[in-house]
Amino acid sequence: MLVLRSVAFNISFYLNLVLHIILALPTFALPRGAFMTLARSWARTSNLLLRVTAGVAVEYRGLEKIPPGAVLVASKHQSVWETFTLVTLFGDPAYVVKRELMWIPVFGWYIWKSDMIPVDRSARGGAMAGMIERARAELARGRQIIIFPEGTRTAPGAPPAYKQGIANLYAATGVPCVPVALNSGLFWPRRKFLRYPGTIVLEVLDAIPPGLERETFAARLQNDIETASARLIAEGERSLRSPA
Repeated sequence: MLVLRSVAFNISFYLNLVLHIILALPTFALPRGAFMTLARSWARTSNLLLRVTAGVAVEYRGLEKIPPGAVLVASKHQSVWETFTLVTLFGDPAYVVKRELMWIPVFGWYIWKSDMIPVDRSARGGAMAGMIERARAELARGRQIIIFPEGTRTAPGAPPAYKQGIANLYAATGVPCVPVALNSGLFWPRRKFLRYPGTIVLEVLDAIPPGLERETFAARLQNDIETASARLIAEGERSLRSPA
């Protein structure tokens, strides 16, 4: 049953993606907001399919802690799930993404259309300067900059490996940073097609105000996200051992 439900979800997930890619084509001639509306539709219908076909529900906690306007958002990254779900939680998000994603036919065009922030990781110091410049420009437009501080997906419980990018952004932009913890990797594991029934929990933590020293901020951010994520992982593991 687990395999069949996982196969059913994966097929429906990609069909839903293709459908929304087609539906979004006219938005190239429209303002960015029109495309973002389709992106949110894709995310919400994907979560609906996840619940109906794979038995994976979603719970959000702490959404009232999201400040209005321009902020940095630093999220734990365990799965594909948060890459599309976070777009539904913020008014005008801009993701920090690998520049290579923009080279993917059609998909890359949408990244360009939605004014995401591509990073050329081969450029080293120049990449950081370019990211900061773009982030400042998007924050000036009142947008929310979403970044995964570890730069890649990590399995639940794996040792954290936070990069310097988020601390540099925080120091350079002077806006609050909203930490996000989650346990999505238990139910949507990276590099696997199985989807395990249960409830993904995403928790928005207390915003870190601007003005802290870089090292103080980095330590607080990692401690906040890792402590909360460990709690959510333990909660999720209990539910997997004792399904309702």
